[in-house]
Amino acid sequence: MIDPRRLRVLSALADHGTVTAAARALHLTPSAVSQQLAALESEAGQELLRRRGRRVALTAAGELLVGHANAVAAELERAQAGLAAFAGGKTGRVEVASFASAITQVVAPAVAALRTTAPGVAIRVRDAEGHASVPLLLDGEIDLAITEEHRAAPRADDRRLTRFPLYTEPFDVVLPPEHPLAGAAEVDLGALADEDWVAPLPGNPVRDVVELVCGQAGFAPRVRHTSDDFRAIGALVRAGAGVALAPRNALPGQPVRGQAPLRRVFAAVRRGSEDHPLVKLVRDELVRCAAHQPT
Repeated sequence: MIDPRRLRVLSALADHGTVTAAARALHLTPSAVSQQLAALESEAGQELLRRRGRRVALTAAGELLVGHANAVAAELERAQAGLAAFAGGKTGRVEVASFASAITQVVAPAVAALRTTAPGVAIRVRDAEGHASVPLLLDGEIDLAITEEHRAAPRADDRRLTRFPLYTEPFDVVLPPEHPLAGAAEVDLGALADEDWVAPLPGNPVRDVVELVCGQAGFAPRVRHTSDDFRAIGALVRAGAGVALAPRNALPGQPVRGQAPLRRVFAAVRRGSEDHPLVKLVRDELVRCAAHQPT
């Protein structure tokens, strides 16, 4: 008989790639995680893991079992949602993680509305960049993540998550006030090939967009300054340190000539929790507030 508690350990390993990272996510010691995985292999009667240096790769049997682990996790979420609905679901707390501009544009208005319509629901908001919120969700530290499409984002058909589109916003070029193109109706990215750039840190989804669209324009951006805080990026651009490309809600600027890159923002919950009355209440209000965003 497989102990279902050990399936969560296997899922954490699949998500994080190393025993140390999985242990950190589960608030366990690495040795405890290793013991749980060894016990799970014994229960399964098959090799589930194969070590590759410091990382651990799943065998075909391990990947099969992770699929079942995700299905079990979703059923447990549905059970919790059903119990909450049975109890009324009128009071409780919902943990939300979101990047800063979505907090401003969507989360804060939703919090304000729910203070009136659902005063028994407490929302706790955590500022997290788009690439950081989904791991928090999968690790059970939050109930709802607001993130964006990017190359490392979970696929739309990821069986661990249920996704809800929120809004789409274009990227703008941000230029120093004295720049020759400042004030132009549109800016051709190719004209900025020889400029210094201010951009988010590597790994940030916006940095991925900057590098992708500049590459499509025929050049690699010469990034001289980095920050994940768009207020800091804006300050550096105004100081003449370089040019930037940023989502319009985070740092408005001048439109890109031609097909502007877009940021597609969505909310995600763990599969099975979408009908939890508190999660559904917050999610529906976020969707309502997002409907008022320009596209």
